[in-house]
Amino acid sequence: LREAIGNLQARGLVERKQGGGTFVSKSLNAVMLDPLMALISRRPETQFDLLEFRHALEGMAAYYAALRGQPEDYQALREALEALPKPGRKDNQRALAESLGQFYIIMARASHNMVLLHVMSTMQTMLTENIERNLEMLAQHVDVSKELSRQRADIVDAIAKRDPETARQACNAHLAFIEKTLLTINQRDSRVQRALRRLEI
Repeated sequence: LREAIGNLQARGLVERKQGGGTFVSKSLNAVMLDPLMALISRRPETQFDLLEFRHALEGMAAYYAALRGQPEDYQALREALEALPKPGRKDNQRALAESLGQFYIIMARASHNMVLLHVMSTMQTMLTENIERNLEMLAQHVDVSKELSRQRADIVDAIAKRDPETARQACNAHLAFIEKTLLTINQRDSRVQRALRRLEI
């Protein structure tokens, strides 16, 4: 048992206090997320893995928010949606990403599922980074921001109408649209790079 606790301490998962006992580390979230953040920064393709994971998280949050949400939850969602900074300017993308991260936390809170809320809160920094990177790429595509705004409004409308299945489908359609658009941009960029390499030869 001492050896096992020693291994956990070496990994930063628990802290030992002299005469006080052994406790779960307060920095546990960082211990879990830092390697994942490093993986995503080293391998850009994992951005799509994270988007797929968001389908599960945000789709579930939308579903249960519609099922269990209260009028004050719906009001908070509408206010968060209206408060989103206008897209377009590059220096505005970070603020928009942070506001969207907060929007999804409010949606998770409206689900009244404490485990889901905790997981999304724990991952908020990583989700915000993912959203910001996506916004930077999507800015290359004309008129995408209007469509994204409309899709977010559809999600909130379905939640407020207490239609769980439509809310989940709206959330998944939103993320699928982002994924498809990013793939199109990546394919276009790859074709341009191949053409430039041929010109250099």
